[in-house]
Amino acid sequence: MKRGYHHGNLRQALVEAALDLIAEQGPTGFTLSEAAKAADVTPAAVYRHFTGRDDLIAEVARQGYDIFAALMEFAYNNGKPSPLAAFEATGRAYLAFARKYPGHYMAMFESGLNLQAYPDLAMVAQKARDVQERAAEHLAQNLPGTKRPPATMVSAHIWALSHGVVELFARGAPGAKSPFAPEDLLESGIGIYLRGLGLLPPDK
Repeated sequence: MKRGYHHGNLRQALVEAALDLIAEQGPTGFTLSEAAKAADVTPAAVYRHFTGRDDLIAEVARQGYDIFAALMEFAYNNGKPSPLAAFEATGRAYLAFARKYPGHYMAMFESGLNLQAYPDLAMVAQKARDVQERAAEHLAQNLPGTKRPPATMVSAHIWALSHGVVELFARGAPGAKSPFAPEDLLESGIGIYLRGLGLLPPDK
């Protein structure tokens, strides 16, 4: 879909054009010239704002992480109504984000960008991770100190589980034909994990 740009906001018009191209062709399946054409500008104009395709994808990813962090913060809701409910909500927020913002999601997680090469991107990505680590730390406080895994590890496990469900069952991959809804797979997987830690009773 050709959007063109309005009010001189060429930079954002290119981001939106890239979002469409990423959703259709993947984060490495288009050229900067194609992004320029989709934004209805000359290729030369693109270089006033981005040094190359990776630079454009990094901006798409940065905006995505900004949305993602806000969504995770909203889902966590300062640990309310309970640490367990808030923690589970962050997992569901991951799935919801991937569905609603596929272009951003692919730029963030499937582009192969080196976050350290883009300080602004790395900073906002860490902001999103911090929310889930805070949720994990709050939840793990219910465990005895000797049995309490690092919050960063718990967060990483749930992040990996959420990412796996998205990749295999929520985005048209071969596993998408599973008889179980992605939400059910994620919820049951988190439940099994938390029971293993002793954070859920056996019958929940």
